[in-house]
Amino acid sequence: MLIAGVDEAGRGCLAGNVFAAAVILNPEFPIVGLADSKALSEKKREFLSEQIKKYALSWSITQASVQEIDDINILQATLLAMRRAVEGLHIQPDEVLIDGNQIPKISISARAIIQGDKTVQEISAASILAKVARDASMYECAKIYPQFSFSKHKGYGTKLHCQEIEQFGILDIHRKSFNPVKTLLSQF
Repeated sequence: MLIAGVDEAGRGCLAGNVFAAAVILNPEFPIVGLADSKALSEKKREFLSEQIKKYALSWSITQASVQEIDDINILQATLLAMRRAVEGLHIQPDEVLIDGNQIPKISISARAIIQGDKTVQEISAASILAKVARDASMYECAKIYPQFSFSKHKGYGTKLHCQEIEQFGILDIHRKSFNPVKTLLSQF
C-alpha cells in the first residue's frame, strides 16, 4: 500500500507564499532521522531534503501565492497547495495522510492526523521538503529586499520583522490580510 504524507510550511508568516509537499517513501530505502522539520537544525533539514528527493518513490513541492492567500484566506490557500502537492506526485498513492485536522479536496482516500509530522515518517518527510523549499524562497527574498532580514525571520511576525515593516513599508510579498500588515494598510 502506497502512503503519501502531506504537510505545509509558512502558514503563519506575514510574508511569502505558503508551501506544501507530498512524499511517498520507498520502503526499500529507509531514510534515517526523519522528524518534524521544526525539531531539526537547518543543516539537518537540508541534508534530509536531499535524501528524500534521492530515495523517495515520488515527491512534489508546491505553493499557493500571497495573492491566493489574501483572496481565499490562509486555510483555503494551504489546502489548495496541499491538493497541488498530491496532484503533483507522479505515482498515485493508495492513501494520503495529512498533517493537521483538515483534508484538501482530493479524489484519493485521505486522513488528517494532528501532529502527524511527529509520528508519521511520510508526513515528516513532507514537512522537511516544504520547510526547506520555503526557507530557500525567503533567502531569495532577502536578496531582492536587502532592507528586510528575511534570511533571519523567514517572513514570520517577529519583533524585528514588524519593526522593518514599520520602517520600510509593506512589500508586494506581504500578506495584506494578515495583521499587523492589514492594520498598517488601513492607516493609509
